[in-house]
Amino acid sequence: MSITDNLSITQKRIGLTGNIASGKSTIAKYIADSRNLKILNADNYSKEILNNRRETYEKVITYFGNEILDQSSSSERINFKFLKKIIFNNENKRKWIESILHPLIKIKMIEDCIKYKNDKVLILEIPLLFEAKFESICTEIWLIKCSKENQIQRLIDRDKISRDEAEKIINIQSNNIKKEEKSQKIFENNDQNREKLFKKINELI
Repeated sequence: MSITDNLSITQKRIGLTGNIASGKSTIAKYIADSRNLKILNADNYSKEILNNRRETYEKVITYFGNEILDQSSSSERINFKFLKKIIFNNENKRKWIESILHPLIKIKMIEDCIKYKNDKVLILEIPLLFEAKFESICTEIWLIKCSKENQIQRLIDRDKISRDEAEKIINIQSNNIKKEEKSQKIFENNDQNREKLFKKINELI
């Protein structure tokens, strides 16, 4: 029996995904705040697993070396900003850590979906939903999109990086997955249409 067999068949689990800096977290926070819904965030699970699951932590440290540890802390926690920089610049290392983390994140997310089985709606915020094959735990998928220029500017503002660095990160994440065809709802999240977007989301939940 698969762990997914324990998922509620009546619960609505909205898989929220989109490319980097498309505004997923902004949309997720708006939904959670306005409708009092829980967000299960894949990135948060990733950090939790890396810092609390000893076996995975040690495996990652062995692979990347002590340089990924936060040198300003005595607790030897992983510096996620530095780790992200490494894997954005090395495809093999990125694929390695994704192969370790994605199955563990999926299990944790399913466990929490079961834990909150009495919640009629859950928001599953999963940046790499299609890449990591999380479709099976979502009852529907919402794709958040925005213009490339908005992506670039948001990355520059958020991460305090140069335009060249922002463009490089966006290009690295590009792939051939036809996300629009695989999604049930598609939202354009450009800055000028935010109010209209929020209204549309409220009508759909």
